[in-house]
Amino acid sequence: MTTLLINSIYVATEGEGVFVGTPQIFVRFQGCHVGCVNCDSKETWDFDPNFAQELPLVLSQIDHLSKGFLKRVSITGGDPLHPGHIPGLIELIKELKQRGYFINIEAAGTRVVKEVYDLVDYISFDIKTPSTQVKTSLEVLRRFLSDYAHKSQVKAVAAHKKDVEFVYDIFHQLKDLIPATQSWCLTPCFEPGEEFPTNRFQDILKINESLGMPFRVIGQQHKWVYGPNEKQV
Repeated sequence: MTTLLINSIYVATEGEGVFVGTPQIFVRFQGCHVGCVNCDSKETWDFDPNFAQELPLVLSQIDHLSKGFLKRVSITGGDPLHPGHIPGLIELIKELKQRGYFINIEAAGTRVVKEVYDLVDYISFDIKTPSTQVKTSLEVLRRFLSDYAHKSQVKAVAAHKKDVEFVYDIFHQLKDLIPATQSWCLTPCFEPGEEFPTNRFQDILKINESLGMPFRVIGQQHKWVYGPNEKQV
Protein backbone atom coordinates (compact mmCIF):
# COMPACT_ATOMS: atom_id res chain seq x y z
CA MET A 1 0.00 0.00 0.00
CA THR A 2 1.33 3.45 -0.97
CA THR A 3 2.06 5.71 2.00
CA LEU A 4 2.83 9.42 2.07
CA LEU A 5 4.34 11.63 4.76
CA ILE A 6 1.58 14.18 5.36
CA ASN A 7 1.86 17.02 7.86
CA SER A 8 -1.73 18.21 7.45
CA ILE A 9 -4.72 18.44 5.12
CA TYR A 10 -7.04 21.41 5.54
CA VAL A 11 -9.22 24.00 3.81
CA ALA A 12 -8.01 27.60 3.72
CA THR A 13 -8.12 30.67 1.53
CA GLU A 14 -4.88 31.10 -0.43
CA GLY A 15 -2.91 33.91 1.16
CA GLU A 16 -0.20 34.64 -1.39
CA GLY A 17 0.69 34.62 -5.08
CA VAL A 18 -1.67 34.95 -8.02
CA PHE A 19 -4.39 32.81 -6.41
CA VAL A 20 -4.66 34.99 -3.30
CA GLY A 21 -8.23 34.94 -2.01
CA THR A 22 -9.07 31.56 -3.58
CA PRO A 23 -10.39 28.78 -1.30
CA GLN A 24 -8.37 25.59 -1.69
CA ILE A 25 -7.66 22.28 0.00
CA PHE A 26 -4.06 22.28 1.13
CA VAL A 27 -2.13 19.02 1.28
CA ARG A 28 1.06 19.72 3.22
CA PHE A 29 3.80 17.12 2.94
CA GLN A 30 6.14 16.36 5.83
CA GLY A 31 9.87 16.39 5.07
CA CYS A 32 12.19 18.98 3.51
CA HIS A 33 15.94 19.25 3.01
CA VAL A 34 15.98 22.69 1.31
CA GLY A 35 16.73 24.57 4.56
CA CYS A 36 15.61 28.19 4.05
CA VAL A 37 16.65 30.04 7.22
CA ASN A 38 13.53 32.23 7.16
CA CYS A 39 11.12 29.34 6.57
CA ASP A 40 7.83 29.81 8.43
CA SER A 41 7.04 26.07 8.60
CA LYS A 42 10.19 24.47 9.99
CA GLU A 43 8.04 21.93 11.79
CA THR A 44 7.63 20.24 8.37
CA TRP A 45 11.36 19.60 7.85
CA ASP A 46 11.81 16.23 9.59
CA PHE A 47 11.14 13.06 7.61
CA ASP A 48 9.20 11.66 10.54
CA PRO A 49 7.59 8.25 9.87
CA ASN A 50 4.90 9.09 12.43
CA PHE A 51 3.35 11.28 9.73
CA ALA A 52 2.87 8.36 7.31
CA GLN A 53 -0.64 7.98 5.90
CA GLU A 54 -1.92 5.46 3.39
CA LEU A 55 -3.04 6.93 0.08
CA PRO A 56 -6.76 5.97 0.44
CA LEU A 57 -6.90 7.83 3.77
CA VAL A 58 -5.33 10.93 2.22
CA LEU A 59 -7.83 10.84 -0.64
CA SER A 60 -10.80 10.32 1.68
CA GLN A 61 -9.80 13.39 3.73
CA ILE A 62 -9.54 15.51 0.60
CA ASP A 63 -12.91 14.30 -0.71
CA HIS A 64 -14.52 14.95 2.69
CA LEU A 65 -13.19 18.52 2.78
CA SER A 66 -14.26 19.08 -0.82
CA LYS A 67 -17.94 18.51 0.05
CA GLY A 68 -18.39 17.76 -3.64
CA PHE A 69 -17.76 21.31 -4.86
CA LEU A 70 -14.35 22.59 -3.72
CA LYS A 71 -12.20 21.13 -6.48
CA ARG A 72 -8.90 22.99 -6.04
CA VAL A 73 -5.94 21.35 -4.31
CA SER A 74 -2.62 23.00 -3.49
CA ILE A 75 0.18 20.55 -2.71
CA THR A 76 2.82 22.11 -0.50
CA GLY A 77 5.23 21.24 2.30
CA GLY A 78 7.81 20.69 3.50
CA ASP A 79 9.06 19.87 0.05
CA PRO A 80 6.60 17.67 -1.87
CA LEU A 81 9.18 17.36 -4.66
CA HIS A 82 11.87 15.75 -2.54
CA PRO A 83 12.89 12.55 -4.38
CA GLY A 84 11.64 10.41 -1.52
CA HIS A 85 8.11 11.78 -1.96
CA ILE A 86 7.89 11.47 -5.75
CA PRO A 87 6.44 7.95 -6.26
CA GLY A 88 3.59 8.52 -3.80
CA LEU A 89 3.07 12.09 -5.00
CA ILE A 90 2.56 10.92 -8.56
CA GLU A 91 -0.04 8.36 -7.45
CA LEU A 92 -1.83 11.04 -5.43
CA ILE A 93 -1.92 13.48 -8.34
CA LYS A 94 -3.24 10.85 -10.76
CA GLU A 95 -6.02 9.90 -8.37
CA LEU A 96 -6.95 13.55 -7.80
CA LYS A 97 -7.02 14.25 -11.54
CA GLN A 98 -9.41 11.32 -12.04
CA ARG A 99 -11.67 12.95 -9.42
CA GLY A 100 -11.66 16.26 -11.33
CA TYR A 101 -9.47 18.37 -9.06
CA PHE A 102 -7.42 21.35 -10.26
CA ILE A 103 -3.93 20.84 -8.81
CA ASN A 104 -1.33 23.47 -7.99
CA ILE A 105 2.04 22.38 -6.66
CA GLU A 106 4.37 24.57 -4.62
CA ALA A 107 7.88 23.93 -5.93
CA ALA A 108 10.93 24.93 -3.93
CA GLY A 109 12.73 25.86 -7.14
CA THR A 110 15.58 23.43 -6.59
CA ARG A 111 14.71 20.95 -9.33
CA VAL A 112 12.58 20.31 -12.41
CA VAL A 113 10.50 17.16 -11.95
CA LYS A 114 9.03 16.49 -15.38
CA GLU A 115 6.92 13.49 -14.38
CA VAL A 116 5.14 15.67 -11.80
CA TYR A 117 5.05 18.98 -13.67
CA ASP A 118 3.48 17.34 -16.72
CA LEU A 119 0.60 16.05 -14.58
CA VAL A 120 -0.38 19.13 -12.55
CA ASP A 121 -2.44 22.09 -13.75
CA TYR A 122 -0.24 24.81 -12.28
CA ILE A 123 3.20 25.26 -10.70
CA SER A 124 4.20 27.91 -8.18
CA PHE A 125 7.98 27.97 -8.58
CA ASP A 126 10.24 29.65 -6.02
CA ILE A 127 13.38 31.67 -6.51
CA LYS A 128 15.45 31.41 -3.35
CA THR A 129 16.73 34.89 -2.51
CA PRO A 130 19.96 35.68 -0.59
CA SER A 131 18.06 36.10 2.69
CA THR A 132 17.01 32.43 2.57
CA GLN A 133 20.67 31.33 2.41
CA VAL A 134 19.70 28.79 -0.26
CA LYS A 135 21.18 29.05 -3.75
CA THR A 136 19.00 29.23 -6.84
CA SER A 137 20.33 27.53 -9.96
CA LEU A 138 19.91 29.74 -13.00
CA GLU A 139 20.12 26.67 -15.22
CA VAL A 140 17.29 24.94 -13.34
CA LEU A 141 15.12 28.05 -13.70
CA ARG A 142 16.02 28.31 -17.39
CA ARG A 143 14.92 24.71 -17.98
CA PHE A 144 11.74 25.29 -16.01
CA LEU A 145 10.76 28.39 -17.98
CA SER A 146 11.50 26.70 -21.31
CA ASP A 147 8.95 23.96 -20.61
CA TYR A 148 6.48 25.28 -18.03
CA ALA A 149 6.26 29.08 -18.17
CA HIS A 150 2.79 28.72 -19.74
CA LYS A 151 1.30 27.19 -16.59
CA SER A 152 3.20 28.74 -13.72
CA GLN A 153 4.05 31.70 -11.56
CA VAL A 154 7.50 32.51 -10.18
CA LYS A 155 7.58 33.64 -6.55
CA ALA A 156 10.31 35.04 -4.33
CA VAL A 157 10.31 36.05 -0.67
CA ALA A 158 12.05 39.41 -0.29
CA ALA A 159 13.46 40.67 2.99
CA HIS A 160 15.39 43.68 1.66
CA LYS A 161 16.72 45.51 -1.39
CA LYS A 162 19.42 42.92 -2.08
CA ASP A 163 16.74 40.24 -2.48
CA VAL A 164 14.70 42.32 -4.93
CA GLU A 165 17.77 43.22 -7.00
CA PHE A 166 18.79 39.55 -7.05
CA VAL A 167 15.41 38.54 -8.51
CA TYR A 168 15.49 41.45 -10.97
CA ASP A 169 18.91 40.37 -12.25
CA ILE A 170 17.59 36.86 -12.91
CA PHE A 171 14.43 38.27 -14.49
CA HIS A 172 16.54 40.45 -16.80
CA GLN A 173 18.82 37.57 -17.80
CA LEU A 174 15.91 35.27 -18.66
CA LYS A 175 13.41 37.80 -20.03
CA ASP A 176 13.37 36.17 -23.48
CA LEU A 177 11.91 33.02 -21.88
CA ILE A 178 9.23 34.82 -19.85
CA PRO A 179 5.83 35.21 -21.56
CA ALA A 180 3.76 38.30 -20.87
CA THR A 181 1.10 36.03 -19.35
CA GLN A 182 3.38 34.72 -16.59
CA SER A 183 3.44 36.52 -13.24
CA TRP A 184 6.60 37.02 -11.20
CA CYS A 185 5.61 37.78 -7.62
CA LEU A 186 7.54 39.31 -4.76
CA THR A 187 6.37 38.42 -1.26
CA PRO A 188 7.65 40.78 1.46
CA CYS A 189 8.99 38.59 4.25
CA PHE A 190 6.71 38.41 7.31
CA GLU A 191 8.51 36.28 9.87
CA PRO A 192 7.00 34.38 12.83
CA GLY A 193 6.75 36.51 15.94
CA GLU A 194 7.14 39.93 14.34
CA GLU A 195 4.66 42.75 13.92
CA PHE A 196 3.31 43.49 10.47
CA PRO A 197 6.39 44.70 8.50
CA THR A 198 4.93 47.96 7.18
CA ASN A 199 8.28 49.58 6.40
CA ARG A 200 9.61 46.48 4.65
CA PHE A 201 6.47 46.24 2.53
CA GLN A 202 6.67 49.92 1.58
CA ASP A 203 10.38 49.66 0.76
CA ILE A 204 9.85 46.69 -1.55
CA LEU A 205 6.99 48.45 -3.32
CA LYS A 206 9.23 51.48 -3.90
CA ILE A 207 12.16 49.38 -5.11
CA ASN A 208 9.89 47.56 -7.56
CA GLU A 209 8.64 50.90 -8.84
CA SER A 210 12.22 52.14 -9.29
CA LEU A 211 13.00 49.07 -11.41
CA GLY A 212 10.09 49.73 -13.75
CA MET A 213 7.52 47.61 -11.87
CA PRO A 214 8.37 44.22 -13.38
CA PHE A 215 6.88 42.28 -10.46
CA ARG A 216 3.58 41.83 -8.69
CA VAL A 217 4.09 42.60 -5.00
CA ILE A 218 1.66 40.38 -3.08
CA GLY A 219 1.82 40.08 0.68
CA GLN A 220 0.78 37.09 2.77
CA GLN A 221 -2.88 37.84 3.41
CA HIS A 222 -3.34 34.97 5.86
CA LYS A 223 -0.67 36.45 8.13
CA TRP A 224 -2.35 39.87 8.10
CA VAL A 225 -5.62 38.27 9.21
CA TYR A 226 -4.46 35.58 11.63
CA GLY A 227 -0.97 36.73 12.62
CA PRO A 228 2.39 35.30 11.53
CA ASN A 229 2.34 32.24 13.83
CA GLU A 230 -1.05 30.68 13.09
CA LYS A 231 -1.02 27.38 11.16
CA GLN A 232 -3.50 25.87 8.70
CA VAL A 233 -4.88 29.23 7.58
